[in-house]
Formats: sequence, structure tokens, C-alpha cells
Amino acid sequence: MYRTIRLIPAALLLLHILLKIFIRDNSLAIDLFLYNAIWVCAIAAVTQAPLSNDPVAVATTSLAIGFWGIGSTLNSYGDFYSLSTTSEFIAQLSYALFYPLLLVAIPRALTRGRRLNPIEILDSIIFGLGISSIATALFLAKVFPESFSDLRNQFFSLLFPISDLLLLTIAAIAVITHRLQVRALMLFAGILIFSASDLFYLWLSVNQSYTFGQITDDGWLVGIVIIATSFWRAQSTSSSEINIHPVFIALSIFISPTLLALMALRPGIFSIYILIPTIATLFLGFIRMTIVIRQARNLGEEKVLARTDELTGLPNRRRLVAELETFSQAEGALLLLDLNEFKPVNDQHGHEVGDLILQQVAQRFSRSLPTGAVLARLGGDEFGVLVTGNYETTLEAAFALQATLSYPFVIRGKSIMIGVSIGHAHNDGESNLLERADAAMYEAKRTGAGVLSS
Repeated sequence: MYRTIRLIPAALLLLHILLKIFIRDNSLAIDLFLYNAIWVCAIAAVTQAPLSNDPVAVATTSLAIGFWGIGSTLNSYGDFYSLSTTSEFIAQLSYALFYPLLLVAIPRALTRGRRLNPIEILDSIIFGLGISSIATALFLAKVFPESFSDLRNQFFSLLFPISDLLLLTIAAIAVITHRLQVRALMLFAGILIFSASDLFYLWLSVNQSYTFGQITDDGWLVGIVIIATSFWRAQSTSSSEINIHPVFIALSIFISPTLLALMALRPGIFSIYILIPTIATLFLGFIRMTIVIRQARNLGEEKVLARTDELTGLPNRRRLVAELETFSQAEGALLLLDLNEFKPVNDQHGHEVGDLILQQVAQRFSRSLPTGAVLARLGGDEFGVLVTGNYETTLEAAFALQATLSYPFVIRGKSIMIGVSIGHAHNDGESNLLERADAAMYEAKRTGAGVLSS
């Protein structure tokens, strides 16, 4: 049953086509129930496809087919019974939602593993809604004759094929990027057939020769069934991502206020159906900008946190190592510091007191260093310092750091003394600065010298 469910939509579609060939008259059973049962089964085929599919691709494709199916069901019902103006508008709006959802689904249907990014969804909606609305506004008067007076039907009838072209563009890029992989080819073929049906419907509408229930209506279902079946084919092993180019997003957002300005200067130049998606595109553009700014701020904070010691607020080892790469060109020294008698303090007074001492050590070290020096906590009770200057100046800085621990810390009424061993390695242009400072520090600790140079 699990494997055969993918065959049910195609079998029902073939049955519907055969019935339409032999039964030309519209039938409630054939044109309402059977026709719309096909897209329902297509959704079932997508949701029951192998688990290797990207869950976002499965969800957005199912929603896309579902919204198209709602529009199809309402329109089919309207050809047999009376349908209100509101229901007609809901049907056309449901058709329109098919496109941005499929724009999200196409790249994810081919590769799996990326987290869903809200920017990805907004880009698809802005691209689908913005570009298609703009193109519809520009070509509306050129395509339809003046006798075709229903502005809403004009707008949606032209919006759909223009949106199809956007889907075809993304699908074509996917085919090329994934080297003619079977799944990508099936997605492209399904969208191509679906788009051809929209274009043919537009041509019939312009010539006022469309009639409900003709066999060409199955073109939409053929495209949907092929798209659903593609989810049962193997996914690509390529890691290539198909993203909407930022130029198209910028164009959508930029032209939207231009259209609004034209509407303000020349009222009536565009219909209300252009005004609504134009404002929506602009609004979504502001939301996108807000999210991007917030993500950039969070990314900046994450980078700072990745190079900052949580306890003392000083730069960490990663930051010091990064600074060493550029420090090799400057005159100065690397100092490595290891606290003496710190472990007994932790054992006797506890780690909480030890942490307080480390924080106060960091403050004393910071106050004694010259401007421009980099003080970092390397981990545990080890610190590192990059200080510029000649040999004598940097050695004086080392002794100044040692002197900061010459008097006790008073923690919760207790006087605690600790010392420090410092390895001093003056920069001579060699790449072994860290190793030399480390060796000098351990020698200073072993001999009790306090400060040693290498």
C-alpha cells in the first residue's frame, strides 16, 4: 500500500481523461468529485513519499497543491451551483498562494538538511508576489481587450501565467544545477505542463472561448501529478543551493513604491488588485529588512562571544591566537602568565571564591597594562598578553603585571595571597613566539624566578 499510493493519482487522472473523451457533457461526478479527488490523492502521495525527503519541501508542496485544490473545488462547484463573489475571490486567492509555496519547495525538494530560514520564505513571497504583480500591472491593458471588463479576473488571469514563468525560471536553474537529475527534470516537466495550461486558459479567456469541463483542464492535474510523483525519485547528492537572486528581491521592493507613486499621481491608472499586492510587497520588504538587521546583530554578538572569556569578559585564546597572526609585523612581546598557588585556593575555599579571584586578577592586570595591549584569559589560571614596544618596555610591563599580585585579595573577609610566573618572548619576526613564551613561563614557574625571557 505504501508503494502503490504514488500510482493512485495517475490512475485517477487517466480515468478522468478517458471519461472526458467519451462523455463530453459536464457531470457532477466526473467534473467535481473525480477531478478534485485527483489533487487530494496527489497530496497523499507527497506526504507518504520516502522519509529522505526534506520535510519543509513536503509541507510546502502539499500546501501549494492544497491551496490550488481549494480554488479548483470552489470553481468547479460554481459551475454547477451558484457561487458568491466572495467565494470566487477566495478561489482566485487560493490559486495565487500556490506559487510562493512552490517557490520555497523547489530548491528543498532537491536537497535536504538545511534549516528553514525565515528570509527564504520572505524572499519567495516577495519574489512571487512583487515581480508578478508588477509585470501584471504593466501588461494588463496590453493583453486584454477593452470589452473584457472584469478587472479582478483580468488581474488574476494574467498573474498566474506570469507567476508560472517565475516558477519555470527557478525549476530550469534547478535542472541545470543538478545536472539533469531525474527528480529535477520531473519537477521542471510538471511545472512546464501546469504553466502551459495556464497560458492556454489565458488565451481562451482573452478570446472568450473558454468553457468549463473541457479536456484541456486536465493539464493542470497532469502537472500536479508529475510534481507529486517526483518526490518518489532519488534526491540529488549535490549540495548546491538554488536561491532567488537578491537583485530580483531588490527590484520587487524598489518598484513597489514607484507603482504607489504613479497611483497617487494618476488615480485609476491601475486597478485595486494591483494596489493590494504592491502594498503587501512593500510591507514584507520592511519585515525582511528588520529580520536581516536582527540576524546581522546576533551574528556580530555571536562572533564577539566566540572570542570572549565568559568569566572575566577578556578576550579568549582564540582571539589571542588570531591577534598573533598580525602581531608578527610589530615590535613587541608575548607574555604568558600562570598563577601560583591558585589550585590550593580552589581546593580550600571552593570554585566560587576561585572565580572571584580570577575576575579581580583580570581587573588588576588590565589596569597595569599600557593602552593598546591585548590581555586574554587562555583558560584555567593562565593569561596571555600582547604588548608593543622595545625589549626593555615590554619587560617592564611583565614586572608591572607581577607587582599587581604583590598584595593580597580580600574575599568575603578572608585574605588570600597568590603569585604569578611570567614567560616573556620578544618578537624577533619568527613564528615560534607562542612556543618560546610558553617555555619561558614553565621555566619561571619551575625556578621561582617570577619573570623569565626567552
